[in-house]
Amino acid sequence: MFWFVLALAASYLIGGIPTALIVGKLLRGIDVREYGSKNAGATNAWRVLGPKPGITVLAIDAAKGVVAVLLFAEVAAIPLHPVAESQTMAIFCGLAAIVGHVWTPYAGFRGGKGVGTAAGVFGAIAPIPVLAALIVFIVVVASTRYISAGSICAAIVLPAVLIAQYRMTPDETSLVTVVAACAVGLLVIVRHRTNIRRIIAGTENRFGRTAGADPVDANVSESRS
Repeated sequence: MFWFVLALAASYLIGGIPTALIVGKLLRGIDVREYGSKNAGATNAWRVLGPKPGITVLAIDAAKGVVAVLLFAEVAAIPLHPVAESQTMAIFCGLAAIVGHVWTPYAGFRGGKGVGTAAGVFGAIAPIPVLAALIVFIVVVASTRYISAGSICAAIVLPAVLIAQYRMTPDETSLVTVVAACAVGLLVIVRHRTNIRRIIAGTENRFGRTAGADPVDANVSESRS
């Protein structure tokens, strides 16, 4: 139990590292949550700071999830013998990292929307379903230029593919993973609720507009996520 709690705490704390805020402070001396969509995520970092910082934020956010699953969970699982328990440990550590990213303890519990870190978590646990979700994300963004729409669709596809995988090969896909994917998918959709309203209203900004614009200008128009 000690190792389990320690791994969860470590995963939450590394997931909570506010990458977008740190990059914004280092590059421009600003809090990205004060501009664009006012969200501490990769897409808003892209809009406010530019493409390279945005990609950097996304990569680090995903890496936080990978570290929680492949390092913290594995270390904590050493005393455990059954493989099933080790997989469950990975899921719980991954979820802790996502929660830390969304509600970061380092910045007033105002973090990102969880997409990047969730991609890292499930990419390390279930790469094929994540690849399917990524393909859908790319297709949706390419056709609509809405990052938010791509994220929402990916959040639906990931658990759907895992459910199908579980029904076909229950020995290879744990029920815990399926339930966790459904919970994270719902979280991502809820976190995008304002984006959904803007898409319906036709006011959602499209990917590629004013990327890297001056923060003062970015503050007057909302971003996606």
